[in-house]
Amino acid sequence: MTLAERLQADMTAAMRAHDEVRRDALRMAIAALQRAGKDARRSLTPDEELGVLTRELRTRRESLEAFASGGRPDLAALEQRKIDVLSAYMPAQLGDDELDALVRQAIDEAGARSPKDVGAVMRLLAPRVRGRADGRAVNERVVRALQQGASPGPAPGTTPGDEERR
Repeated sequence: MTLAERLQADMTAAMRAHDEVRRDALRMAIAALQRAGKDARRSLTPDEELGVLTRELRTRRESLEAFASGGRPDLAALEQRKIDVLSAYMPAQLGDDELDALVRQAIDEAGARSPKDVGAVMRLLAPRVRGRADGRAVNERVVRALQQGASPGPAPGTTPGDEERR
């Protein structure tokens, strides 16, 4: 069963249970998935569906922050409930240790040595953590690890003595 099918079935159940918050949250997610599929002119892959759901969650979080800072705790609480509904469809989030291990592995694979190599590391790491960790937080960890020299060693395509010859 695809994510869209699960959302549709759960929305039907929410309608029958008269759970308006759950129904509305699922309805928005289903509409976003249908819109993305129409824009792509094909069925979405599971990764693309997850990406759409991630964007919906990000939108809900931004709304939550806006309502909280705007003095609307009632609307902020409603957005939080919608976030809770949609979060249940996301894969389990990576723990700090797991994420750090993936960052170190990607740095080693990319042969990254400085913060200038963040792009190469993120290209390897992004598909591995998609939907399981916030991209901004992952990027910050990569930058921090590279600033601390997390992976000393020769740059890709060089031999250990190349630095001395330059």
